[in-house]
Amino acid sequence: MICTLCPRNCGAERTETKGGGVCGMPIVPVCARAGLHLWEEPCLVGEHGAGTVFFSGCNLRCSFCQNKSISQEGVGCPVTAARLREIYGELIAQGAACIDLVTPAHFLPAVLETLEEPLPVPVVWNCGGYEKVETLRLLEGKVQVYLPDLKYALPEPAKKYSGAADYFEWAAPAILEMFRQTGPYRMENGQLRSGVMIRHLMLPGEMENTRRCIDWVAEHFRPGDVLFSLMSQYTPQPGAEGNLRRHVSRREYAAAVEYMENCGIVDGYTQERTSAREEYTPSFDLSGI
Repeated sequence: MICTLCPRNCGAERTETKGGGVCGMPIVPVCARAGLHLWEEPCLVGEHGAGTVFFSGCNLRCSFCQNKSISQEGVGCPVTAARLREIYGELIAQGAACIDLVTPAHFLPAVLETLEEPLPVPVVWNCGGYEKVETLRLLEGKVQVYLPDLKYALPEPAKKYSGAADYFEWAAPAILEMFRQTGPYRMENGQLRSGVMIRHLMLPGEMENTRRCIDWVAEHFRPGDVLFSLMSQYTPQPGAEGNLRRHVSRREYAAAVEYMENCGIVDGYTQERTSAREEYTPSFDLSGI
């Protein structure tokens, strides 16, 4: 396969055994963990947790990534589409409120195969937001909940921290396409059944980027259209430099929450600053695979 699934358009040759491109992955899914995960937003977790499948590889190179061992260092093992479908069933049997696919876009052909038959719980497409509209269109009718990041609205931090100066040029239309597919979000008994929830992880010292992301959401969606999750859980990683050596301050986060509310965004979530702890990152030990 000559891969053009994501905005990198790197044209890498990816086979069942050979990885390539920015993601560094073969075309066969590589997974690092599957299990019930309690640290997603409450509307995804339910009573027992989100049935989360962590895929390896990523088309971004975020210097602050808490999942770096799988996103950039290749930790994980190959699984067939048939085994992936079995994993979904095992998670549902354990009481999963949804099937939460984390960073799955570069394995789209196999993932599509696993979603040919509908599941009894929502399928969540949990991604970094750096997606192509034409790729997302292949998922129409198969994904009920889109959970994209909106990391950046400014090119400077996008380039500096993720090596993708064009991030917003792709993320903005991608999120609009996700909303086109799902329509306004729909909740049942406190659980998100369909719709789009946009996440924004605040970075220390990047308040203007956060404001611009909030501005875009407020300008493009009305109350009741999408959920917005303003995250404070940034955790400094080894080798971090400059502002990334510290956590988001209490004052920064309070200012962002106030700005969000002043922009009329009331549907969604904020975080306690205690969320910025390493213990919230799962162990990628291949369990459940």
